[in-house]
Amino acid sequence: MTDQTFWKKVLAELQLEVSSAVFSTLFKHTRLSDISGGVVTIACMTAVIAQLIETRYYALIKTVLDKHTGQNVSVIFTVDASLKKTNGQKSLADAGPLFQIADNISSFAKRHGLFPDYTFEKFAVSTTNQLAFAAASHVAKNPGNSYNPLFIYGGVGVGKTHLMQAAANKIMETRGSARLVLCAGEEFTNEIIEAIRTKSTPSFRHKFRKAELLCIDDVQFIAGKDAVQEEFFHTFNAVLKAGGQIVLTSDKPPAEILKLEARLKSRLEGGLLVDIAPPDFELRTAIFLIKAKDRGIDFPLPLAKLIAASIDDTRGLEGMLTRILSELAMKNSQLSEELIVRLLGKRYHGQNKEANSSLSKPPAKDAFMEAVCSYFGVKSTQVKGKKRDQSIVLPRQILMYLLRIELGTSLTEVGDLIGGRDHTTVMHAVGKISSLVPADEKLRGDILGIKKLIYG
Repeated sequence: MTDQTFWKKVLAELQLEVSSAVFSTLFKHTRLSDISGGVVTIACMTAVIAQLIETRYYALIKTVLDKHTGQNVSVIFTVDASLKKTNGQKSLADAGPLFQIADNISSFAKRHGLFPDYTFEKFAVSTTNQLAFAAASHVAKNPGNSYNPLFIYGGVGVGKTHLMQAAANKIMETRGSARLVLCAGEEFTNEIIEAIRTKSTPSFRHKFRKAELLCIDDVQFIAGKDAVQEEFFHTFNAVLKAGGQIVLTSDKPPAEILKLEARLKSRLEGGLLVDIAPPDFELRTAIFLIKAKDRGIDFPLPLAKLIAASIDDTRGLEGMLTRILSELAMKNSQLSEELIVRLLGKRYHGQNKEANSSLSKPPAKDAFMEAVCSYFGVKSTQVKGKKRDQSIVLPRQILMYLLRIELGTSLTEVGDLIGGRDHTTVMHAVGKISSLVPADEKLRGDILGIKKLIYG
């Protein structure tokens, strides 16, 4: 059996274990790079895809590979840029009729409110946003075909707008579009009011209902305004009926938006809802380093950690970077810990916060057991026991998944922590939860609820 034939068989089995969206986004464009000495090397198209697969589906892939090789293999993920050429996006010439190519993409983007810096490559990914990242990436590759609408929600400064714009930028880059409409919910509202005032609603409707890619940021602002919601309802239906793609962002899920009409809630919940949690310490550090690099600074990692440990939101990080650059330029200062501490002021929590804070120090394994038991109302003895009631099995599998994914605990150690179970049992549980998470909204909510109990 050739390596290619072997890998096709592995992919065929993986395709049965994950959703079609996950398979096409993550697994489809991989190849077997090497298999020798009990080590399987898998090549991925980008570093982000490699990271997502390793983080979320390592156990599942290992289970399938062990089965097909008859060995207890180790799996390594690498990046092969040539996969982009062989399995990349359609060329502009191959683009479907829905998206018409713009003659000048840069000027087009500028006219339509796109920010060229908001790309997938400049979006830092961690466990708090990886599902939203994968969903937006999939939409960018297959606009109008799935995840429609894509509804991204979360607090201020978590990256909702960045992901929405990244999807629009990628579609512009690979297919182009002469009918992109991107605006904020407040802007949509103002345009409706102006159209009614000036009796120009036909022009408004032509602009929005003929959109092939409709992106509305902070859509919650249309709630409570009857005429606006009525127009949005018909716009939504018209774009979907024509095969266009809709991407929306909000500070909360549709069900929690007050004064939003029931029929709109139903429409918005008909696609994919993904949440983005506040960035953890590691992600804030990565975001700060990315922003610094964009401005031409190779920022020292220890100083970036110091800032990320003291500032919790991404906009605050960007503001701090601006202050630092201003200080360096105006006063000819040197970048140092003293300078950072001075600029942080009251927000500075001490130079050892990064080492001692729960933001950077992983919680104890017992914290995961306590959180899962508290969330589901079960006892630790039940989770560790032999009962296979569904009310016990699901919490047990989620606990295995969290210990493996969040803490990187070895399969054997996870098994020991949960009643001395075999590592293959743990692999099965982690693989099952990993495959269900992308499509199961309730399961994602359960996992998010448990994480909030752990991390606060």
